[in-house]
Amino acid sequence: MDILWRGNWATRLRIGSGLILFTFALFHFINIALGLVSHEAMDRFQDFRQGFTRNPLGGLILHGSLLVHAALALFSLAARRTLQMSLAQGVQFTLGLAIPLLLLEHITHTRIAHEVYDVNDRMSYIMVLIWGTRDGWLQSLLLLLVWLHGCIGLHYWLRLKPWWGRATPYLIATATLIPALALAGFLTEGRRIQAAFADPEARTVYLELFNWPENATFGALISLADQLWWLFIALLAAATLVHFGRRWFSTRSSVRIRYVDGPEITSRKGLTLLEMSKSAGVAHTALCGGRGRCTTCRVVVEEGGDLLHPPSEGELRSLRAVNAPPNTRLACQVRPTSPATVFRVFLPDGKRGRAHASQGQERRLAILFCDMRGFTARTTGQLPYDVVFLLNRFFDAIVPPIVRAGGSIDKYLGDGLLAVFEAANEAQSAKAALRAAADLSAALARFNETLANEGLPEIRIGVGLHLGELVLGEIGAAGHAPRTIIGDTVNAASRLEGQTKELGVELLVSVSVLEAAELETEELELTTLTLRGVTEPVTALALTDGQTLAALLNPSSPS
Repeated sequence: MDILWRGNWATRLRIGSGLILFTFALFHFINIALGLVSHEAMDRFQDFRQGFTRNPLGGLILHGSLLVHAALALFSLAARRTLQMSLAQGVQFTLGLAIPLLLLEHITHTRIAHEVYDVNDRMSYIMVLIWGTRDGWLQSLLLLLVWLHGCIGLHYWLRLKPWWGRATPYLIATATLIPALALAGFLTEGRRIQAAFADPEARTVYLELFNWPENATFGALISLADQLWWLFIALLAAATLVHFGRRWFSTRSSVRIRYVDGPEITSRKGLTLLEMSKSAGVAHTALCGGRGRCTTCRVVVEEGGDLLHPPSEGELRSLRAVNAPPNTRLACQVRPTSPATVFRVFLPDGKRGRAHASQGQERRLAILFCDMRGFTARTTGQLPYDVVFLLNRFFDAIVPPIVRAGGSIDKYLGDGLLAVFEAANEAQSAKAALRAAADLSAALARFNETLANEGLPEIRIGVGLHLGELVLGEIGAAGHAPRTIIGDTVNAASRLEGQTKELGVELLVSVSVLEAAELETEELELTTLTLRGVTEPVTALALTDGQTLAALLNPSSPS
């Protein structure tokens, strides 16, 4: 499943309903902005919009999404164990609960007024209704709150996609422009319609056009809006009471945990086992920081396992990946509510000097895998010292271009090497890797000229370039652990290098590197490869040599 849609049913419903509501808000605000053009353009666009939202299916989807999204916000408040969160998440969460308080009145005087009292709720009707009033300011505030809430949600949803970071500057400009234009359209059309209402003849025409409600109708609509407002307040209060009630209930009693070959602690319920360990000062390995992305915090539950809640789908996948026995759980995922005896599978060695680097760091970086072609055949029958001499000359030729471009050699692999390009962001990393590959190829060509003058055959190489998630950390015994990289990205780069021989090319550059380096890929002849040991096909650009890559990087330079 795509990373954007991972999560439980509530997460997917929140994302789906949020996208529907964000799309509606986007077109609604564009509709208001058209007041800068003319009221005819605004009316035509409103007719177009309502062709989707006012038909039975569209109305069901829109209002169903609104109810689902609001219900999930209340459910999230009730289910949360803590209100601690980042500033952006806190703002989004607060807005999600505050928006209905302003939105209910808007819905009452538009959709409900239209359906129940046949009011022609044109944009102009709403503007003349609220112009110069407190409600006009509140509805302008509602516009800004809805847009901010949606943009924060969209950012948190798409930030894992590589292209999102590159597009962010342009999207910020667009996100700022849309509400500004909508408010400007509101001011422009509001002034026009107010001026028209000052003319008695025009006022009569508009009152008939809008089917302007009588005082009794307005009274009924205001009363209904108040009832809906208090209903949501009651639901919000109930969710708040449930939240604090659950927190009180979880803290009113404690749970006893006994560690095999370790202490026995008492901790409050509601925490994960890993959180209990940390709060009690019990050393507990957790390389990913307790996010369920590794299994190093796993424990064998020797007593009390039958009283624990069942593992989630994600926890089960992780445990199955390491063939863990049935009574094994992840400490960062399990929340004990009854006494338990657990055995920590991995005990920290207690050496603080290893603590940070040995836990690793996740980064999205470009890597380069290079290998000499035909090394075995070339060196068969040669003296070992001659082989060492040739390899060192080879590396002396190709490593400096890598280092100059900002790369570092992660490891030497006999007649090949693996290089990583650590940079502030993935765009800089990708550009450095591409430059290194082009310069490496040029350096090899010069080295081959030297070999030719010595009467030796030229050296050919295969290079694979890829970009993706890596884990950087110390791997090895304490005090003897070099810093290295691991992850599926390394395997994919190695497999790309292996495919260069099959395709008869020198370089294979994955599309993730090209896109991160902001290169246009539409006109390139890309190849999709199924690589052994790599879960998904990799699309890459095959190049006969580095000079072709250099031309791609500098299209304006003379050939």
